Amino acid sequence: MSHSRAHRGILLTAGALAAALALTACSGSPKGTSGGGGNTNFVTDVDGIATLPEGKRPAPNELAGETLDGGRIDVADLKGKVVVLNLWGEWCTPCRAEAPHFVKVANELKPEGVEFVGINTRSNKGKSIKFENDFGVPYPSIYDRYGKLVLNGFPKGTVQPQSIPSTLVLDRDGKIAARALKAVSEKELRSMIAPVLAEKAGGQ
Repeated sequence: MSHSRAHRGILLTAGALAAALALTACSGSPKGTSGGGGNTNFVTDVDGIATLPEGKRPAPNELAGETLDGGRIDVADLKGKVVVLNLWGEWCTPCRAEAPHFVKVANELKPEGVEFVGINTRSNKGKSIKFENDFGVPYPSIYDRYGKLVLNGFPKGTVQPQSIPSTLVLDRDGKIAARALKAVSEKELRSMIAPVLAEKAGGQ
């Protein structure tokens, strides 16, 4: 009986720990999982980067708003280009770790028609502007103060609002082709973009 109670206690502790981890902001999903929930057709490899085959890619909902620098952007206007969306917050340590990779790749791939757009979520505006200045971020970020854009801007199961940073790559038709619910390295970021960049609008 005591063994059963002890076993149950261990299971309860493990369950509580799993629940706490699931609610922790600023953390990616575990490697090798499909993640996101819902019927999304994402195929996730061992590195935690998910891809969608052409013909099975959903389009995001409206992703538009005021940028941190006071401008305005609508991601739909970038159709015809490969677009990299980075969901980030100035409060997020992994976001700081991946920022130099995004700056480098954004600068290098802009001449090839790749546009980067940040979605700055649940953040302090002043601190977020400082973050961009500190890292020399060359692309705009939509200011999503309360996280509504992250919550409503994507089809169900595409992103996890608690998984910040997250990165999505849109193909030239404006559809979601790749996703990472974690911080990514330069190599991982390039591996998400390269296959999409090699495609033509409207399919191969």
